[in-house]
Amino acid sequence: MYALVCPEEAKLARSTRESILTAAAELMRHRGYAAVAMKDVVAASGAPIGSIYHHFPGGKTQIAREALLNAGAAYGLLIPTIVDHFDDLGEAIEAAFAQAAEDMASTGFANMCPVASVAAEVADTVTELRDTTSTIFTSWLDGGTAYFCSRGLPEPTARDVTVVLIGALEGAFLLARTLRSTEPLLAAGRVLSPRYRGVALKPSHLRPSELPLEPTNSSS
Repeated sequence: MYALVCPEEAKLARSTRESILTAAAELMRHRGYAAVAMKDVVAASGAPIGSIYHHFPGGKTQIAREALLNAGAAYGLLIPTIVDHFDDLGEAIEAAFAQAAEDMASTGFANMCPVASVAAEVADTVTELRDTTSTIFTSWLDGGTAYFCSRGLPEPTARDVTVVLIGALEGAFLLARTLRSTEPLLAAGRVLSPRYRGVALKPSHLRPSELPLEPTNSSS
């Protein structure tokens, strides 16, 4: 038996599903995982509770997992997108932290990404989401390494730079939000960038959108 669905119905279903995931990601960005209830997702997405369970029979955990995967794929593009405009690695690193500081200040020091917040919150409590955030971080590291290799860095250096950038940014984000100050981000950029000034970056033939940054969403 085949289920016949008209194009407009299918488009509406996709739109509803995407609205739910976008709302969940925004809620987790501001509140984390535990503080978000299904009623909050209903209110933020505008989708009725029955529709939410139709699209996500696994409930809150499934919604959180898929929302994090979507957000992770998007946020994983940020560093390559900024670095792509530079041919000196040190200048690119300082610019990445300066841009992060500007973004934090302009949003009133709002949480920039739900992935790290949820990762810290659920590391010892929700195995499925811990595995999901681990998958996202791995995709960031692998994608960043591939990108810097495409810019001419040796693979070990590309890996080290990616790990240091992501680790320093996530730590500086936490300090900046807590202190309500851009100092941690700007200081990190000033300290890290001199080590890599003069390291040339080749023109990239691998666009940020072509990086392997989208984890496989295998469960539903």
